[in-house]
This record gives sequence, structure tokens and C-alpha cells, in this order.
Amino acid sequence: MTAGNPVALVTGGARRIGAAIVRRLHADGYDIALHCRHSIDDAQRLAAELVELRANSVLLLQANLDELDRAPTLVAATIERFGRLDALVNNASAFFPTPLGSTLVAHWDALFAANVRAPFFLAQSAAPHLRAARGGIVNLVDIHGERPLRDHAVYGMSKAALIHMTAALALELAPDVRVNAVAPGAILWPEHGKDVAGKNQLVAATPLARTGTPAEIAEAVRWLLRDATYCTGQVIRVDGGRSIVG
Repeated sequence: MTAGNPVALVTGGARRIGAAIVRRLHADGYDIALHCRHSIDDAQRLAAELVELRANSVLLLQANLDELDRAPTLVAATIERFGRLDALVNNASAFFPTPLGSTLVAHWDALFAANVRAPFFLAQSAAPHLRAARGGIVNLVDIHGERPLRDHAVYGMSKAALIHMTAALALELAPDVRVNAVAPGAILWPEHGKDVAGKNQLVAATPLARTGTPAEIAEAVRWLLRDATYCTGQVIRVDGGRSIVG
């Protein structure tokens, strides 16, 4: 293993839950390969904040993960900069409704490209380096990969595929690389949609009677990478108990 700080590649790391994961892993001593697609201004501000705390600790990567050649390029750039890769966090995701009767092939392709294909090929490209580091992968899945959400069938199917991929890669990469997933519940509301009544209804159906925080998701990711040393192929539901309610 190459000497130095452990290194994590986090996709979609510029904003929201992704930014919380980046901050938490950086605080835990990881150097960060911070990927974004459109949110370059947010990514630059976050990178500047973290570099102020620890010099030369962030590599900023901008790419459209729908493009098939991006996965090996991102991994190669990370290795070129840091010389190692200890963790891959597949956080980047696409989410939008696909009501039955109006779903297009383009909708299917966009959701599966972002939520399944990109994480798989990133994992494949990262695997040799993760094996060398005896590192880990964490995929951000969704409780709706197991329980359908009305008008979001294709999104749910893509997250179900990512859940299956988590278990499949855990088997393929054992014993050197642990592969797990985090399934958030209500953490941050979608930037477009969900009215106040819908939000209140969702919170009321959650046993812990509140939304979660990005920091709570980030801590689950950190725990899976750092401390869950006998845990692989698992989905950790950080959802306030929503998944246990019928």
C-alpha cells in the first residue's frame, strides 16, 4: 500500500448529501477526489474550504458519468494525483418521475445510466486499486429500491439494481474489498416538488418523527468505510424507521 492519507473518490460530492460525505471523510483524514457534473462553483467552494484545512488534500474532477469512458478517466486521475485509492462512494444519482404511460426510453436510459451503469463501471475501474488498499465501496441506494414509490417505477428499479449490484460486487471483490450501501429516508426534500402537506405526511409516517440530516448519512458512510470491518454486502437503512412501517 502506498504511504500517506487514505483517499476517497466521491461522486456527486459538491452539494447536499454528497458534500456532507466529503466533509465527513475529509475530517476523518481522507484526501478527496471530489467529482461533480454541473455544480462546479459549489465544488470549487467546497474544495477551497477543505484545502484551507489541509493543503493539497482535494482533487476536483468534473465529468458527465453518462459517458462510458469517464469511469476509468476519473480513477486514473485520482491515482495520478494521490498514488492510491482506498474508498469509492457512488453518491451521484438521477431522480425524476416516470408515470406509467408517459415514460420514454430516454428516461429509462438516463436513470439507469446514472444510477446503475456509472457506479458499476467506476467500481470495475477502481477495483484493482481498492484491492491493493484493502478498501471499500459504499453505494447510495434508496428505500424505494425495495418499496415502490408511485410514479417513480424506473427510478425505483434502477436503485433496486444498485442494491443487487452491492451484494454482487461484495461477493466478487471479497475478501479484499468490502462493498456496502446506505439507503437514506427523508433527509433533504427534492429541490422541485413535494408540497408542505406531502412533507408532513412523510414525517408523520416515520417512527422517529423527524427528517434525518446529511450528517447522519455521512456518518453511516464513514462507519462502513472505517469501522464496519466485518460487514459486506449489506444495506444500512438510515431512514428513521420508515422501512419498518407497513
